[in-house]
Amino acid sequence: MPTTSPARPFALLLLLSAALLVDVALAAYPLTTDSNCGCYRTNATSVNYFAHHQFFDFRSLSQYVNVPGPISNFDSNAAAPPTSSFFTSATWANAWRIQNWNNSGLLSLNNTDVNDATVKMVNSPNNIYIERNTDNGANGQTHMTMRTVRHSDFQSAAEFESASNGYQFLSVRMYARTKGSSGAVTAMFTYRPPPTPLNTSLVQEADLEIRTRDPPSYVQYTNQPADWAYYRMDWTPGSTTWYVNGQTHSTITFQAPRDPAQVMFNAWSDGGSWSGHMSPNGAAYMQIQWIEMVYNNTDPGAVKTGTCVNVCSIDETSKTGQPVLITGGNNPTPNAPGACAAARYGQCAGKTYNGCKTCAAGTTCKFQNDYYSQCL
Repeated sequence: MPTTSPARPFALLLLLSAALLVDVALAAYPLTTDSNCGCYRTNATSVNYFAHHQFFDFRSLSQYVNVPGPISNFDSNAAAPPTSSFFTSATWANAWRIQNWNNSGLLSLNNTDVNDATVKMVNSPNNIYIERNTDNGANGQTHMTMRTVRHSDFQSAAEFESASNGYQFLSVRMYARTKGSSGAVTAMFTYRPPPTPLNTSLVQEADLEIRTRDPPSYVQYTNQPADWAYYRMDWTPGSTTWYVNGQTHSTITFQAPRDPAQVMFNAWSDGGSWSGHMSPNGAAYMQIQWIEMVYNNTDPGAVKTGTCVNVCSIDETSKTGQPVLITGGNNPTPNAPGACAAARYGQCAGKTYNGCKTCAAGTTCKFQNDYYSQCL
């Protein structure tokens, strides 16, 4: 959750199992490439279909390893260059934007209804870098690190956001962990800002947040697991669902986001009521091995129309980041849909909607309003 929003999600404390992520039996679907996929089916409690897939792998980037020291000057943090050429490469820059904004303007409002920060904070490109994975038996050579550091009179933080503002419904996942000093928040979330900073009730946001001041044996939607975990957040029409290591941990339907939004990741602290205070010279880190998304997007050229013949999956695959072909091509599957179809109660039409326009067998697309029709 960005520090520009005072709204905080429900504190749903959920015990995190100490068990490691266990391989499950996967269907023998053939590995394929995104160019062969018309859409992607997810394996949530209700089936959902998405038009696009992206995978960002930080596990084999030894040539970009660089762990810079913290910068002690406030303005120099914002002006810092990227920590390696990876962050100017097309692989990164076509999808993400590293941020360097600060909260000085919010602090000057002196309005705790908008923001209750007590510490000046600045996002810095210097706090996002590729680091060698030194774990015993590490699954990969490297990972990406996002750092937040408490200096004598300010906090430096890290944030990157999607280049696109047009994500509308997605399943976003990461393999990550958070560690370090108490008083920080790390997050993976979607965000649509209010029309003006004072209209905080109009923020549309779905968050997975980890607070370093919380007990390490709990997940709080937000909290901090003890080690690497597979996090997943599914934003679908009318609800958001969170998973940890493949297990459903929470579903919220109240005030679920509706409109196109950005995807963001951050690590921060501002001395406010949500993050708490970090002691001087303290630091916290979110380390990410990979990020994966299947999604719909309203950007020009990204909207897909018509039916989906080649249905793929990133959940049934034997190789992280590479989809498998479920139906279509030379792999017809008995009783599998031959086209992209929205499940019962799912969205099937509406202004700005670019998901499946066909309803599952036994349901029809019923008009609700200009922006929403539902399979009933």
